[in-house]
Amino acid sequence: MTEKKLCTDSGIEIKKVYYPLPSSDGIEIPGQFPYTRGVQADMYRGKLWTMRQYAGFSTAEESNKRYHYLLSQGVMGLSVAFDLPTQIGYDSDHALSEGEVGKVGVAIDSLEDMEILFQGIELEKVSTSMTINATGFILLAFYVALAKKQGANLTKITGTIQNDILKEYAARGTYIYPPKPSMRIITDIFEWCAQSLPKWNTISISGYHIREAGSTAVQEVAFTLSNGKAYVAAALAKGLDINVFGKRLSFFFNAHNHLFEEVAKFRAARKMWAQIMKDLGATDEKAMMLRFHTQTGGATLTAQQPLNNIARVTIQSLAAVLGGTQSLHTNGYDEALSLPTEEAARIALRTQQIVAFESGAPDTVDPLAGSYFVESLTADIIQEATTLMEKIDAMGGAVTAIEEGFMQDEIARSAYAYQLSIESGEKIIVGVNKFQVAETNKVPAFKIDDSIQQIQSEKLQKLRAKRDQPKVDALLEKIAQTAQSSENLMPVVIEAVENLCTLGEIADSLRKVFGEHR
Repeated sequence: MTEKKLCTDSGIEIKKVYYPLPSSDGIEIPGQFPYTRGVQADMYRGKLWTMRQYAGFSTAEESNKRYHYLLSQGVMGLSVAFDLPTQIGYDSDHALSEGEVGKVGVAIDSLEDMEILFQGIELEKVSTSMTINATGFILLAFYVALAKKQGANLTKITGTIQNDILKEYAARGTYIYPPKPSMRIITDIFEWCAQSLPKWNTISISGYHIREAGSTAVQEVAFTLSNGKAYVAAALAKGLDINVFGKRLSFFFNAHNHLFEEVAKFRAARKMWAQIMKDLGATDEKAMMLRFHTQTGGATLTAQQPLNNIARVTIQSLAAVLGGTQSLHTNGYDEALSLPTEEAARIALRTQQIVAFESGAPDTVDPLAGSYFVESLTADIIQEATTLMEKIDAMGGAVTAIEEGFMQDEIARSAYAYQLSIESGEKIIVGVNKFQVAETNKVPAFKIDDSIQQIQSEKLQKLRAKRDQPKVDALLEKIAQTAQSSENLMPVVIEAVENLCTLGEIADSLRKVFGEHR
């Protein structure tokens, strides 16, 4: 009888037994180039990863209550989810915002909303991650303006904006402007933060949404690092110092259920990025380190038997920690049904805390190093991802590969093949295509009231009635003029939000200059 061939989710064949790899590299040391074993010599023995919970819904008032609750439960850093109108540059009272205000995240239209969102929270004392891309520069401006109002020292402000527009074109879709002006905005952020906000991570180069769209682990690494190379190339072309901006690049990866492939993926990505940055001219060790945030896999959650998702999230959390993440968000078990309830968010956080304080996983650095299986998988992922990146380089880089639809087509093919494997029963998803039960779903769903748009629209009406309209008009015109020059956009955008220009108005002033990506 022919033995069944087993593969990882990326299609890498799994052998029955593994033996040591022949090595010419010598033993790799944690905290030393190429950082396969971690970016710190002592990893979690010195400091645990930052436990974040991604949250944001409805109005700034409602989200602020959830943030205070999460902080009281032991969260170390906040992670803000924004609604779709905020993500694509429309105020809540815009016709295209109808039905979407406050639904998948919090609605932020102005500096006043940002003040409410962080009421009672000192920005100097909390690290904030903002999952925002096309309008990332505006949300960063709101955050900086609020920090200044709080009297904070900007050199002490820490956090991250996602600010990764290339993966939006490839996998997610919340873009506004064409690639070239979008890359200009991103390098303006790099330049401004290097001078004014030195501890801020200016980009979180994201494989997460590439994986959510259906890519394999190998594609997640290859496409994410290719996008990273494109951002570095754009910054170098602007004359920025790779040893300065390189330290403020961060990454954002997904964690799926194949424990060993996921651990190997994180190790492989670190090793590959260190070599990429070295080849591009980085000499500062910190500029070669791949530091990353992980979120457990949203696409792996099932609406069927939703409590099973707690086990999935636990496996994924363990993969992230064994793989050396710097920051982690764990999904709520009910997120295939709705936004997470307070109970689900608490269980998700407790999952991280159990891994941190009860599992023993953080007690030694890179605990799976030397595993014949994990070392072999790490090498396989490096080899396959490098081959894919070479194809992208031959096309002229990530921007061209996206413009030609290469990444999108590769992701679509993988997603289709994966779905076929589930439908054929070759891939078992517990509770979905095997071990099913008659569902009596009693999980309480978290619903957002449709009145949120009216609340936000009334706020906007009051805001526009009280502000200095001629000053607002002049600043919006100044933004458009700056966009047509080579000047940095950040100072004028910060001045505009301080004078109560809205997110939609600022986005529109640039739409007139840059146009929209179709």
